[in-house]
Amino acid sequence: SRPATMLGREVRLATASMASDPSGSFLNIERLNFARIAARPPLAMAIAEYLVYHEANPRKALELGAECTTHAEFKDWWWKLTLGKCYYKLGVFREAERQLKSSLAEQDMVVTHLELCKVYLRLDQPNTALEHLTKASQTHPGEPRLVLSIARIHDMLNTPEIAVTYYKRVLALDASNVESVACLAANHFYSDQPEISLRYYRRLLQMGVNNTEMWNNLGLCCFYSSQYDISLSCFERALELADDGNMADVWYNVGQVAVGIGDVSLAYQAFKIATSVDSAHAESFNCIGVLELRKQNVEAAQANFATAQKLAPYLFEPFYNSALLAYKMGNFQDAFLQVSSALGVYPGHSDSLELKRTLSSIFSVL
Repeated sequence: SRPATMLGREVRLATASMASDPSGSFLNIERLNFARIAARPPLAMAIAEYLVYHEANPRKALELGAECTTHAEFKDWWWKLTLGKCYYKLGVFREAERQLKSSLAEQDMVVTHLELCKVYLRLDQPNTALEHLTKASQTHPGEPRLVLSIARIHDMLNTPEIAVTYYKRVLALDASNVESVACLAANHFYSDQPEISLRYYRRLLQMGVNNTEMWNNLGLCCFYSSQYDISLSCFERALELADDGNMADVWYNVGQVAVGIGDVSLAYQAFKIATSVDSAHAESFNCIGVLELRKQNVEAAQANFATAQKLAPYLFEPFYNSALLAYKMGNFQDAFLQVSSALGVYPGHSDSLELKRTLSSIFSVL
């Protein structure tokens, strides 16, 4: 006998089923007695979160929440919050709003404000969400999550100038907020300030962010800051970390850098690799069409432009390039149709407008 390990041979009845089938479910949801569980609030809370976040079963979590709310005499803010989450996941947004407001009446909590604003956004009421978050941030002045939510909504409303001010306020409250640093870096990059953007991305590296997107953005910032040698090194690191989901985008950016430094051969190879990794990468097909046109391969260029148009009808560049090619070949009717499609996607494109005016004048003469 082994007296020191004798008890190790015994298995608790509650975990015997888990030991026999490790890949099975942690709980048999269908056999749960919610009335008994509601009498033990700590256990009920743990099971409710398990049902919502692990099992993704908001219906059963809603049944448990209703039972526990009744047991708590409708005075527990946490269960009303859980009911609001469940109704939100089930798409019953007005009932979710009612439960979350009731929860706030019981206890003013930041997480409840955030959930309520998610409901307003799904109801397509961003201004209501902004008003609510503004009031909540006055009640909780030191809470960065509320300010961050306001910044996100302004980004969604396409008001980046206002969003930037709120991202800066978030960093004043939480200097290590990765999302705010990344958003400010992207804003400076698209505002033609790649040097400042580079400082933010370096800060993210110092904070331990190490992924494909990080190195890809660093490479672009270095390139537009005229640091070409460092740019290619950053793209090499990005490709080392890349997978099939984002490798095509990295190769596409490598191609753009190659075009910028005048290495057309490298650019052509990079775009070809991007299309081999992702056969639906429309931007690369469009760029290949342009490079094929430089080689006087008109048919190949037309085929690539047509492929890009089919894969991404929301891009105006393939339509404009195809229209310009048709115009130079004397096919004015096709050029007019293509440039009209380009203007349908981007009505303010000046080159398309000029080409359309030229074609209209030709048609008026004919």
